[in-house]
Amino acid sequence: MDVFDVAIVGAGHGGAAAATALRQQGFAGSIALIGDEPDLPYERPPLSKEYLAGQKPFARLLIRPATFWEQRDISLILETRVERVDPAARHLITTGGRTIGYGTLVWAAGGRARRISCEGHDLRGVHTVRTRADADQLAAELPAIERVVVIGGGYIGLEAAAVLAKAAKHVTVVEALDRVLARVAGEPLSRFYEAEHRAHGVDLRLSVAVEAIEGRDSTVSGVRLADGEVIPADAVIVGIGIIAEVEPLIAAGARGYAGVEVDDRCRTTLPDIYAIGDCAAYANGFAGSATMRVESVQNAVDQGALVAAAIAGKDPGPYAATPWFWSNQYDLKLQTVGLSVGYDTLVLRGDPATRSFSTIYGRDGRVVALDCVNMTRDYIQGRKLVETGAPFVAERLADTAVPLKEYMTPAAVGEADAEHTQ
Repeated sequence: MDVFDVAIVGAGHGGAAAATALRQQGFAGSIALIGDEPDLPYERPPLSKEYLAGQKPFARLLIRPATFWEQRDISLILETRVERVDPAARHLITTGGRTIGYGTLVWAAGGRARRISCEGHDLRGVHTVRTRADADQLAAELPAIERVVVIGGGYIGLEAAAVLAKAAKHVTVVEALDRVLARVAGEPLSRFYEAEHRAHGVDLRLSVAVEAIEGRDSTVSGVRLADGEVIPADAVIVGIGIIAEVEPLIAAGARGYAGVEVDDRCRTTLPDIYAIGDCAAYANGFAGSATMRVESVQNAVDQGALVAAAIAGKDPGPYAATPWFWSNQYDLKLQTVGLSVGYDTLVLRGDPATRSFSTIYGRDGRVVALDCVNMTRDYIQGRKLVETGAPFVAERLADTAVPLKEYMTPAAVGEADAEHTQ
């Protein structure tokens, strides 16, 4: 049995960041980075964008080259899925029956694509875009595909739709809610992206439910909606979120359900077991201390660094990194800072018709998040507003003549606070 001082389950952004940071912190013990895919750790966000479009080769997605891991004596155990965790014996048991011992465990397994459960879900031509293998399979089929139905109007679905529309495919997006991005953004941003996709020829269907995926000779032929309409399709892309990969930890006794719960140092309720990234649920100060998972590269990397510091014997302090996200669709660069969950007011800064504007969100009278479309300056300057909980004064925030950095001058903050309390 192989035994490692630190075993990291999950070879994505979080796991790679934790392993790298351990060596940077001077940790000299043995480290294993365990992943269930055959590839070296790589970036996932480009899978539904540049990689699917053929604009970025896989070599450019690698987080580090093979020599990096070798030189730092980090053991890569790939194509290995951990099925059980024995916290008393400090053992990991893989699907193939292999046992791996650990002193400290970092669970960075992320999540797997949520699959649709209706009739026809297992037909050939039904895809998700979560792994390199997913993207490669879809890309290989694209030359023979003319009509694509995307189920889900979140970021993954819309990014894939943009790539396929630019490739001259006939794309239909089906969303069960009454607008796209409904779970993560305000209505103005949703309506802007709906208009953009329609302007690029995407057939966008809102407030519709999928009844079944139809097929012919075990291959997709269409998507049947609840009202009986069948949308012809040569391929279907399902983008309806992820399921956190936490079952082994929950079975071992860790607290959690849709994610494994961690404290402000990313510690689970099991001894010497941390959890980071998409699968870790924690009380988030940027969301009013609501316990939630944050699905972002930033969160995975920052939590990986924090855990590495703790394992190396340093007190990193509580986790309080500022959340940020991005999405590229067509020639639009969306940059988000903060969390708009639970917002009670918003203001538009700029005109969406110019395709360069920001949506600023407030909660309890304070700025909590910004969505910036082709507005990098607002994104950079607005970060300080989120981090300090600047007073939310709509008229001032909407004034594009005043840079957001000036909104944060002592005099401006004092005036805004005065207006807020009146």
